[in-house]
Amino acid sequence: MSQEPLISVLVPAYNAEAFLEQCLESIVAQTYRHLEIIVVDDGSTDGTATISDRWAERDDRIRVIHRPNGGHSAARNTALDAMTGELVIMVDSDDVLHPQFTATLLDLMQKHDADIAVGGYTAFYGAEPDFSGHRGGSPKSYDQQQALLAVFYQQGLTHSPWGRLFKASLFDGIRFPLGIIYEDLAIIYPLLKKCRRVVAIDDVLYGYRQHESNSMRVFSPRRAAVLDVCENLESQMQHDDPQYLDAVRSRLLSAYFNILLLSHQDKNGDHRQLEDRCWNGIKRLRHKCLFDSNVRTKNKLGIIASHMGRRFLCDVVGRNYQPEP
Repeated sequence: MSQEPLISVLVPAYNAEAFLEQCLESIVAQTYRHLEIIVVDDGSTDGTATISDRWAERDDRIRVIHRPNGGHSAARNTALDAMTGELVIMVDSDDVLHPQFTATLLDLMQKHDADIAVGGYTAFYGAEPDFSGHRGGSPKSYDQQQALLAVFYQQGLTHSPWGRLFKASLFDGIRFPLGIIYEDLAIIYPLLKKCRRVVAIDDVLYGYRQHESNSMRVFSPRRAAVLDVCENLESQMQHDDPQYLDAVRSRLLSAYFNILLLSHQDKNGDHRQLEDRCWNGIKRLRHKCLFDSNVRTKNKLGIIASHMGRRFLCDVVGRNYQPEP
């Protein structure tokens, strides 16, 4: 890696006029300056294209690609195909970076000879994220196996592509699957299988905006895609990497709980078939997961509640349930 590597910052944007200005302001204000910033206007029908083009005129590091609408994955893939940097960052168009996001993660990556560097994030509503969170903690380093177990057991690492710095070579031959949500969960396994080391720090460097249009916060039958992704991973681990099978089953159990409780809360449709699928999955996995010391406490509490019956789980536990991303 060169002393001052070019970092590609990828920003997929669809009808993002309300937040894109703030997002781009936070990117161009990075203390690390050697960036190429690729904004993909994914067939927007609002002012996104105009805002993007205006920023490209203002800062020659910004390149705008206008394409017909194809969805978030297609826009990310377009940016991946166009990037030229040694390293890559992905930023959602409604989110905000701390000014030292890039410099901090690059320093972390270089010091630990890592392929991925991960920073902390803060979820925020309103105008500005609060970046005054934890500072100065010791980085945590993961080898490939530790990173995969941490992601699937949901212990310290997430599957999200934002909030981290990647070596661009990890994406050689890997692209986001089209037409589904949870596309990032679908590619985390092949990405980490190419990765020697991940290093993470708790410093809050990424602002993850919360609003009603966040697809992960609103129930839709499309969210059942997480079950397909996790069930496919379970099947793959049984044949290819059985050492990760228990961890993937823990992640699948989380998905069953999440979709069951959210679909039961939704009164705008009949989701009985989906709820049956989740309930049967919970019953299939709960015994083994209960006695797996690595399974998170939240899942174990859900398992205990499930032994009180489906109605208790859905109506009592689910009453105040908040969705997971």
